[in-house]
Amino acid sequence: MQQASMQASQLLKSLSHPDRLLLLCQLTQGEYCVGELESLVGVGQPSLSQQLGILRKDQLVSTRREGKQIYYRIASDDALAVLQLLYERFCAKTK
Repeated sequence: MQQASMQASQLLKSLSHPDRLLLLCQLTQGEYCVGELESLVGVGQPSLSQQLGILRKDQLVSTRREGKQIYYRIASDDALAVLQLLYERFCAKTK
């Protein structure tokens, strides 16, 4: 159980930054390139790249390259499950 709590704690730490959470929420809608994410979430390029790097390091997102574009998508089923719950509890109420 201690290992599971460490994994859960790391996931929650990754989700705790507002920009990372916003990026992951957007990625629940599908795969996006960096330029698309920048305009959709309103986070500037330097911060966006930094937060995407952290999400990659934490294995919450994966990438694929198409020409010069890098596309991001959610790679963690655990993160997706938490994001879906957060959406139901917080985002769906604002619509």
